Amino acid sequence: MRELQPLNENVLLEPAEQKGERKTASGIIIPDSAKEKELTGKVIALGNIENPGIAVGDTVLYKEFSGNEIEFEDRKFLFIPYADVLAKVVETEAI
Repeated sequence: MRELQPLNENVLLEPAEQKGERKTASGIIIPDSAKEKELTGKVIALGNIENPGIAVGDTVLYKEFSGNEIEFEDRKFLFIPYADVLAKVVETEAI
């Protein structure tokens, strides 16, 4: 079995899937090429990062136009610098 292991201060993410067909209020279908890219992903692996605020399995929000998208063993991945991680997505209870 082969796996990807990020080096230096890089994070390996599995980008979030685009959710279904989107339409405007008037019913016009928005093509995939015009949709905004989802800027969240699941952390698959971390490089050599001292005291990271994230862990494998976390969902994070990252900067637009960040990283390098690759395909490895029929799956899409994204390598981004740790500095481009903006936030960790956490579930909270409603007040």
